[in-house]
Amino acid sequence: MRLEWIDDILAVLDSGSLARAAEKRFLTQSAFTRRVRLIEDSIGATLFDRRRKPISLMPGVQALELELRELSTRLHRLRHSLKSANDPTSKSLSFVCQHALTTTVSPKIVRALTHDGETSVCVRSGNQDECLLRLISREVEFAMMYGVPDERMPDPGTAFETKTLGSDLLIPVCAPAMRSRATDAALPTISYPPDVFLGQVYSRMIAPRLPKGITALPVVESALTLAILQYAVHEIGVAWLPHSLVADALTQGTLVRVDDVLPTQPLTIRMVRLAEAQSETGEKIWQHLDKHLQPFLAPHHLPENADRTIQ
Repeated sequence: MRLEWIDDILAVLDSGSLARAAEKRFLTQSAFTRRVRLIEDSIGATLFDRRRKPISLMPGVQALELELRELSTRLHRLRHSLKSANDPTSKSLSFVCQHALTTTVSPKIVRALTHDGETSVCVRSGNQDECLLRLISREVEFAMMYGVPDERMPDPGTAFETKTLGSDLLIPVCAPAMRSRATDAALPTISYPPDVFLGQVYSRMIAPRLPKGITALPVVESALTLAILQYAVHEIGVAWLPHSLVADALTQGTLVRVDDVLPTQPLTIRMVRLAEAQSETGEKIWQHLDKHLQPFLAPHHLPENADRTIQ
């Protein structure tokens, strides 16, 4: 299966006809039609329904749209990587962030890395374990992850070098209509799975400090902070989310803080890499990010009452 064939199929999906797909692929309609037949002959299957006017993809092919798009993206990236591998003027790198940091911090990282207009960046996202696995497999140069400013959470280990760049705060928030429920004896919460980092933070550092007489009753569970944010906005329960992620929602009034009655937990923002000798380029990137990210992630950028806790 050739990359251009996948892109031809996607062009038909996107445009809805062979004529418009041909324009998108910068071909005449007759040339594109010939290529369509070549694709079908090579694969040995009928991909296009010629009984319909205009011609369209068979339903079974349309059902594979997501897989085709993912494959196209991966192959285009691979082709770019192969092309740039032997080009001394080409600079590209990959890094991974925990899900919440992908939204809040990765734009700052990309801006710092691409300021010269010559560097291309691939950003990946995952939970903390996935971030560390990508580092170990050398799929990425570094990772951005949350930590806690004490020793009560597992450390990534001696295989990794970490540098703290700034701070954040895990705060309880809810929709305004749920504000009165924040002191309920049966507190409706939006929870994290116990095997993800923020789930461990909640179980070890938030749950034991809930006010006496309040029991958290999880309504829904998700490892995706953006999903949890939307659940909170839609009045499903109280959620503990990084302040950096909910700052806009708090300003807009779609969420309110309830840390006057429920506990918070300070977080650190860490840059992590393998603890081994680095290339000259890798070391320059590490130092460059340390210098340029510190002003954006400094502890003094925490919200007011950041150290407020409920005992």
